Amino acid sequence: MIIRDYLPVSMEDMKKRGWKQCDFVYVTGDAYVDHPSFGHAIISRILEAHGYKVGIIPQPDWKDPESIQVLGEPRLGFLVSAGNMDSMVNHYTVSKKRRSRDSYTPGGEMGHRPDYAAVVYSNLIRSVYKKVPIIVGGIEASLRRLAHYDYWSNKVKRSLLLDSQADLISYGMGERSIVEIADALDGGLAVRDITFIDGTVYRTKTIETVYDYELLPDFGRVRDDKREYAKSFYRQYCNTDPFTGRRLVEPYESDHLYVVQNPPSRPLTTAEMDDVYSLPYMRNYHPSYEKKGGIPAVDEVKFSLISNRGCFGACSFCALTFHQGRIIQARSHESLLEEAKLLTEERDFKGYIHDVGGPTANFRFPACRKQMTKGACPDRQCLFPKPCGNLEADHTDYIQLLRKLRSLPKVKKVFIRSGIRFDYLLADKKRDFLKELCTYHVSGQLKVAPEHVSDPVLRSMGKPEHSVYLEFVKEYKKMNEKLGLKQYLVPYLMSSHPGSTLKEAVKLAEYLRDLGYMPEQVQDFYPTPSTISTCMYYTGLDPRTMDQVYVPVNPHEKAMQRALIQYRNPDNYELVAEALKKAGRTDLIGFDGRCLIRPRGAAKAAVTKAAKERSVGGKPMARTGDGRTEGSRPDRKQTVRKKTIRNVHRKAKK
Repeated sequence: MIIRDYLPVSMEDMKKRGWKQCDFVYVTGDAYVDHPSFGHAIISRILEAHGYKVGIIPQPDWKDPESIQVLGEPRLGFLVSAGNMDSMVNHYTVSKKRRSRDSYTPGGEMGHRPDYAAVVYSNLIRSVYKKVPIIVGGIEASLRRLAHYDYWSNKVKRSLLLDSQADLISYGMGERSIVEIADALDGGLAVRDITFIDGTVYRTKTIETVYDYELLPDFGRVRDDKREYAKSFYRQYCNTDPFTGRRLVEPYESDHLYVVQNPPSRPLTTAEMDDVYSLPYMRNYHPSYEKKGGIPAVDEVKFSLISNRGCFGACSFCALTFHQGRIIQARSHESLLEEAKLLTEERDFKGYIHDVGGPTANFRFPACRKQMTKGACPDRQCLFPKPCGNLEADHTDYIQLLRKLRSLPKVKKVFIRSGIRFDYLLADKKRDFLKELCTYHVSGQLKVAPEHVSDPVLRSMGKPEHSVYLEFVKEYKKMNEKLGLKQYLVPYLMSSHPGSTLKEAVKLAEYLRDLGYMPEQVQDFYPTPSTISTCMYYTGLDPRTMDQVYVPVNPHEKAMQRALIQYRNPDNYELVAEALKKAGRTDLIGFDGRCLIRPRGAAKAAVTKAAKERSVGGKPMARTGDGRTEGSRPDRKQTVRKKTIRNVHRKAKK
């Protein structure tokens, strides 16, 4: 019988349930949140639904062995995860500076989990429980399941399985594999003999019994030779599909070991997805966190709906191909409507569903019909460089879902905050979804991710050409004008991605100048494990073609590229000026309307003179971001005249 309550986090909780021992103890780097947006909640509730007793140890003190003994020794094994985020991304910015906040910890406090948490927790458990099986999962383990480049140490590291002393890695989303592992252990099978489950990684001293596998280069070779690393990585990348992916064997000759990756687990059917999200989640953080202010991450997901998983967009800088895969798995309308009704019954529901989506909101089905039986093509992408001829771009089902959600009592508005893939939207020759989106699901601004404007950089990113984004901008504007709405686009942009020189960074700055927009936030490329872009960053090679790629790795150059995107910020002046000089674009330093910045000396002199002439009460005016002083704006005639001259210059340039 399943009890409607939080899972045990203490011996007292176990006693209330009449348990003497847990079957599994789940150790997680996140605080305990019993919500389907959290991996530990899904895995533990699935095991519970299959009759297993699961306890949770959230954020144990990794310096104290007693912290992982609070629930005693589990009957079948420990489950370990660093949490919803990679612990290193959680802890450090791209410049490797320590973050000040952890949204998955009570009150947002930092410092409640270790670096490389999956490895540290597993070793802590092994130091106390020598023979208990340890199964490690979650995104940190999933992306480090074989040899991988580690940005923070600037080294190629071996499989996390070896460093953690765990017995198995359950990679990907894990719903299928964790039940098979549990049943095997419960049936009396030794963990060392569990070598046959899809979606798992194990180690062995011999490969005589391993069949139908592809042999990867020895770890020593990929560690010492960047070209070998790029080749090995791409072979891994091409074997991430559950239908076509082969078993991979990575030798560790110096350790006399082999790490074997079984093919990925099959995607869940719609009925299976519905079952996962219908489990008896408490849908909130554990009450013990209330005094510390709760868990900030819950606010982002409490009134959101996960409608799908997987992504066939396959951006180079995204790890979803390695973790969730390219085949879309979606929930039924009935399942989503049932969950939406639960949201409306929450005391603090104010009528707004914050999101209906997943990795990509407008992907509701596999890219083409053959993917659910034959898999995604290993040698081509669905949308890059052009949409595949077999792509079925259709938003009909998503539109119907959104309409049903909007019609629910107590629902005022349904937002879409997950990414909208605009090239997929354009591939749908009907414009029904664009109309629906603009009419009902945008609140003044729509956030999209063109990422860059330079086609060479976009090719490295695996993104469509800039002309595709410009077409979307045109369509979006036309639709809003037709509807009589004033709504804008907010583009997400990335600096310092492999392939981007200062020349491309300047081109992006010029585009923003012409757009009259300076983004408040800029994402500097972050080399996280197991992405094509990270492979480029480390090796200087595009693993898809083995061609050389320019990589901005120098921190100062990366700072210049980032500053160019926010060239209007006075704090960035020196970096922007230096970047323009190095790029041979000093023509963009001046007083002309097309210039990004003014000459430093001339700007200071102009400001000083204006401040003296236009001071009020003997006090100089405060400077504005464009070099003028507050209150020193020219009259309307002067403004119109300057704008006219500027437009003439622009037309002449074109």
